[in-house]
Amino acid sequence: MKFLIKHSRTFLLVAVSCLLFAFNATNGNGTNSFPWDKAGLTQRQAAAHLLSRFTFGARPGDVDKVVAMGLDKWFQQQLQGGLPDSNVANRLSDYDALNLTNTQVLAIFPRNSQVLKMAQEEGVMSKDTIDKSDKAKYKAILQSYMEKKGFKERKELVRQFVNQKIIKAAYSNNQLQEVLTDFWFNHFNVSITKNDCAEFIPAYERDVIRPNVLGKFEDLLIATAKSPAMLFYLDNFNSSGTNTDLNARDNEKFQRRIAAKFGNDSAKMIEKIKGKKGQGLNENYAREVMELHTLGVDGGYTQSDVTQAAKVLTGWTVYPISDYGPSAGIRKVIEKIGEHNIVEKGFVHEGDFLFAANRHDNGEKVVLGTTFHATNGYEEGMELLKMLSHHTSTANFIVHKLAVRFVSDNPPKSLTDKMTKTFLTKNGDIKEVLLTMVLSPEFWSNNAMRQKTKSPFELAMSAVRCLNADIERPFALYRAITKMGQKLYAYQAPTGFPDKGQYWINTGALLNRMNFGLAIASQRNLGLKVDLLALNQNHEPESAEAALKIYSNLLLPERNVDESVKRLTPLLNDPELQKKVTNAADTHTTGESNMNGKMKLGNMESDMSAMDDDSNDKKNKKKHESIAMDNVPAGKNMLSQVVGIIIGSPEFQRR
Repeated sequence: MKFLIKHSRTFLLVAVSCLLFAFNATNGNGTNSFPWDKAGLTQRQAAAHLLSRFTFGARPGDVDKVVAMGLDKWFQQQLQGGLPDSNVANRLSDYDALNLTNTQVLAIFPRNSQVLKMAQEEGVMSKDTIDKSDKAKYKAILQSYMEKKGFKERKELVRQFVNQKIIKAAYSNNQLQEVLTDFWFNHFNVSITKNDCAEFIPAYERDVIRPNVLGKFEDLLIATAKSPAMLFYLDNFNSSGTNTDLNARDNEKFQRRIAAKFGNDSAKMIEKIKGKKGQGLNENYAREVMELHTLGVDGGYTQSDVTQAAKVLTGWTVYPISDYGPSAGIRKVIEKIGEHNIVEKGFVHEGDFLFAANRHDNGEKVVLGTTFHATNGYEEGMELLKMLSHHTSTANFIVHKLAVRFVSDNPPKSLTDKMTKTFLTKNGDIKEVLLTMVLSPEFWSNNAMRQKTKSPFELAMSAVRCLNADIERPFALYRAITKMGQKLYAYQAPTGFPDKGQYWINTGALLNRMNFGLAIASQRNLGLKVDLLALNQNHEPESAEAALKIYSNLLLPERNVDESVKRLTPLLNDPELQKKVTNAADTHTTGESNMNGKMKLGNMESDMSAMDDDSNDKKNKKKHESIAMDNVPAGKNMLSQVVGIIIGSPEFQRR
């Protein structure tokens, strides 16, 4: 009794909270709190819209399930995550590299240069005993050495990593987590094209991005800043500044030796030696953490702020987890100080992250008007990142990117203002920001419905999901996605892939997407199985025209498909369709569009102006490769051609 009295206020607060949640979830009268009805949508249309935004595409029956569960409950379930994923687990059971630590990855998947160095150190081969011009012999010796040491080729690591992304996107029950993992990885982009960081990217996505996608932005930012993948990608691992305290005695001895040897030229020699050692301030990460990760390009910072922030972050590096590679140099410093003494010297070791106090600039700095006092060491960097994560410019920049991803390429300011307010008042809580977005009328408006264009990855995953496809060889699907213009994990710039339709869509891209649609529907060269009749309860349509109407409604749930059916009908029985698509694709480059926004295929003339833009990335101008596939004639394979046309159509490209 005493316990109940003592804690009665707590119980009351909990009860009130539950009632408030129930009220919010039902709007007080048993209706859905999401304002889709005010936009004139039916509940099924609203469910389809919700699925289009927060999954990689609706599977057969998904709209029914969301309606039966309730839109609010489904969304709350996705926000919580943690749903059982036995299908994913079974499909990934043979992928033995996915759970390796960074240390294990380096030990099992060494670079070729490292293997060669080890082989030479062990006397297995030398420049005197092998003629490198004999490539076959050279490769055979290295291959034998790798097998003996238990090493594996790095392409196997990449294969497993790419495959897991495709499998999780296609089959995970925690779809929102996968969509946000894709979004946040792209926001905090790192690229496998940079060798120094490539081997750390699997752990980066697994341990840094995925666990934090629905948490606080501050935690996500700090986790990325400490990741070896980011430290190497943006070169902060070797950024160092002036340190007047640590190793002062050694510095004095060094300077005396140089002075005795070079006299008046000693200062120049010291700078030259430091340069050779790769020491000095590197501003890459400081610039990108402001411009791309937090404040945005117009976020109110100056070049001086970048330089000062770079000084704050000096000493943030990678713990030496291998005897080879860029991080190995710090090992000598740690050995000299002694592992047990580094904490006393101001060093901080957390997993693969190391704050090397001897590299830190311990002078006073000023960033965005905030003074970072001298000698605060590691805490300076933490203070800076926390300050950036809660800045008003950061709130504006982040919520705008979220709104672009989930609403439209040009989200209304009325929506982003509400999301920004939530970001600031809820300490950057990503769940709360998303909830504010979905509770806003703007999310459900006509200006948001079907206004986003699928990236090649989203197109492929939505096709797999709506067809209930069984992926047997994910890497074949990866190749098709690459041919459509998106090489996963390989975007070189720290900006990540653009998230607007004008980047992805032009005439050549649309033709290649049509190629993909025809290929996946006919199960050609994509490593998967599809049962098209099963989608229609094993009823075979009476004609191609009937099939087009039936499957348009199945693959484009809760949309008015009449106009799309009208435009696609002339393609139904063209036995030369695949040949025409392939030839047309080969005549277009990635960056060009038809001047009038029209694409002609046989008797079809589709208006592509809304999805075609001359401003597509000119840097990527190169010949589009078509997906190899035989012609798909009418008759026996009629249904494959019909479904392929739908998946390749402009309407299917919208989400």
